[in-house]
Amino acid sequence: MDEPPPLPPRRKEKRWGRRIGITLVVLVLLLAGLVIYFDSMLQRTDALGFGGQAPDSGGTNWLLVGSDSREGLDEAQREQLSAGDAAGRRTDTVMLVHIPSGSGQPALISLPRDSYVAIPGHGKTKLNAAFSFGGPQLLAQTVEQATGVHIDHYAEIGFGGFSDLVDAVGGVDICLDQPMDDEMANAHLQAGCQELDGPQALGFVRARYSLKGGDLERAENQRKLLAALVDRATSPATLLNPFRLFPLASGASKTFLVNDGDHLWHLASLGLAMGDISSGQGITTSAPFGRFGKDSDGGSVIIWDSDGAKRMFEAIANDQPIPPDLVAK
Repeated sequence: MDEPPPLPPRRKEKRWGRRIGITLVVLVLLLAGLVIYFDSMLQRTDALGFGGQAPDSGGTNWLLVGSDSREGLDEAQREQLSAGDAAGRRTDTVMLVHIPSGSGQPALISLPRDSYVAIPGHGKTKLNAAFSFGGPQLLAQTVEQATGVHIDHYAEIGFGGFSDLVDAVGGVDICLDQPMDDEMANAHLQAGCQELDGPQALGFVRARYSLKGGDLERAENQRKLLAALVDRATSPATLLNPFRLFPLASGASKTFLVNDGDHLWHLASLGLAMGDISSGQGITTSAPFGRFGKDSDGGSVIIWDSDGAKRMFEAIANDQPIPPDLVAK
């Protein structure tokens, strides 16, 4: 009786399986190393160490701040970005992002810088004055006191960092109903749809004096630009292109200022929520407008609709949907 033929050697199969396993382990370690590296590059500050003005609540709340910090900009960059020579930093943009704990919609809410609010220890004045008086910590404390919403995370970005992020993703797409010509912000844009580079995008979100709607229209433009930036950053053209993805990750790590307890994975969670918002699966609006008024120095301020603001921020604090009548169309 003939014996069965010998089985073929399986050494090569074992070698290939081992190689694939080693490759996967190396890739995981490399990815973990990159996350740790980029996380270590984040700038941090004690933004939320004031003890809290509002009780902790459901969901996650971010305070996003765009400042006019010139830190790290040389003379040529200051001229390109029309950043001027002002020392220190002030807030150009203040936004609240709520990420629900369940399946609800994330929300991006502008808090106009001219909002007339009480600042602890300084009386009532414009919201952005809180940042000038006491930096991120006093601003966060003021927002918690004005809204009753507990702030869990803080993120701030300056002039140069914002411009670099826009350039890292290859620009952003913006459509304008009418031309924009604002000398103070160096924003000179035509009507229609166009791609903006970093300096142009910065001029667009800073423009104020040429806008009929003033600070309210400016806040709307800031939300529009942020959505366009997130849309481009989360597109396959960026995520699958290492020549865009790595400059974006590196730029975000070096330019964001976050709270002491915040990490890169927290920013990643924020990015996912912002992606939902930019794709139309979230809510974007502003604190309910009541009327314009004057502060003690005679400057124009925005006074919130007290009833609307109470209902909006109570809904956020309770991790409930924002009433539809409070969402700007």
